[in-house]
Amino acid sequence: MTSIPKENLLSGKYGSVKRCALVLVVIGSFLIPFMGSSLSLALPLIQNELSVSILILGWIPTAFTLANAALVIPFGRLADIYGRKKVFTAGFLVYTLASFLAIFSISGIILVFISFLQGVGCAMIFATGIALLISIFPLEKRGQVLGINLAAVYLGLFMGPLLGGFLTQICGWKSIFFINVPIGLFSLALIITRFKGEWKGSSGEKFDITGSIIYFLFLSALMYGVSAFNDLLGKIILLTGLFGFFIFFKLVKYSNNPIIPLGIFKNKLTSFSGLALLLVTVATSAMWTLLSLYLQDLRGLDTLTTALILAVQPLAVAILSPLIGRWTDKKVNQGVIIIGALVCATGLSLLALLGGDTHLIIIVTGLLLVGVGLALFSVPTNQNFLRSLSTRYYGVGSATLSTMVFIGQTMSMGIFLLILTGVMGNVEIGPSNYSLFLEGLRLSFSLFALFSVGGALISYIVRNKKTNV
Repeated sequence: MTSIPKENLLSGKYGSVKRCALVLVVIGSFLIPFMGSSLSLALPLIQNELSVSILILGWIPTAFTLANAALVIPFGRLADIYGRKKVFTAGFLVYTLASFLAIFSISGIILVFISFLQGVGCAMIFATGIALLISIFPLEKRGQVLGINLAAVYLGLFMGPLLGGFLTQICGWKSIFFINVPIGLFSLALIITRFKGEWKGSSGEKFDITGSIIYFLFLSALMYGVSAFNDLLGKIILLTGLFGFFIFFKLVKYSNNPIIPLGIFKNKLTSFSGLALLLVTVATSAMWTLLSLYLQDLRGLDTLTTALILAVQPLAVAILSPLIGRWTDKKVNQGVIIIGALVCATGLSLLALLGGDTHLIIIVTGLLLVGVGLALFSVPTNQNFLRSLSTRYYGVGSATLSTMVFIGQTMSMGIFLLILTGVMGNVEIGPSNYSLFLEGLRLSFSLFALFSVGGALISYIVRNKKTNV
């Protein structure tokens, strides 16, 4: 692994590498949620233009998150072995190419496949972004850079509804894909010309191809099975995925070079933090798609107005995250994490009360509560998870952290699709089924609130155990 003397991190060429790494990771952390939040707003327009069913419509963002969930850990392991910058660079290349190809989509099915390809590039970026930061920055700066990185994520979520909503309304839904292309090309040029060096942790070790394939297949089966659980085929695929998980666990347990070293979960703080993060991510991820469909289809608001309303939640996280990140460099208070999860649950419970004519202030208040709660919860939880990782597993460890998020996002969308298709059937949303849509929305938000309470309970258990890293 290329090492940088700590005393030189803030100056000279090493300081330049540090700044370049932070800029590139921040760009990647901004672009991907920007794309996701813009896409959520564009779904009604895509539905109308391409005439897709609600199941195919739901699979456009789900394919994106599924690719992330299924591939981020294999790419993290590849990065540890062959170089984190190599995989990071390849991620930008794939993501930029997929964004360009999306412009030429002529059907919902094609857009699902291209969205999956975008997710492949995203998995490469997210598998290595945090790993590069914790490889380059010293321990006493990690909370600060993780806070900046999280702020970039939510700034992307904030700008997605605003800029993405503006572009969608003025130029059409294809414009939100096109805008990624010049930014991606700029990032690739910056990597080639300015980002020197390479970082590895497990150089010379073997990559577990069999384990990676089984991991991808069983996770894909689980996610599809959840979303199509109402069908007999969906139930069969879900059971197949559960069987695949059992095989994967046995394979990893006895493998000399597993893609997920189970040793990183021996520390209770790491494992419980990952579980809490998973639950809160499930609770909060599908809310954008639900509210976008609610505000535009049922309430008749235009894309830009919907964007302004949805922007409240990520703006709160983007403002608070760097401040909380600096604080966590000094001390991580588990009580703040618990409060954050409970505040999220309160906001979700408020959104579970939505009706056909609910005042918009109620919706904004619910979004604001979720945003504040996520800021309080996410930064210290991420810091807890990463604390016990050794240099050898920075890639796969940070990829595991990202996997908790992406699996949570995929599960959230799967649960949302399961509930809506169960209540409404596999049909387009229209005036004739608005009451059924509202029933599914309320049920979804009620269940998501319970998931967030579960994240608070897990965090409470961690606090009571007083686990030391």
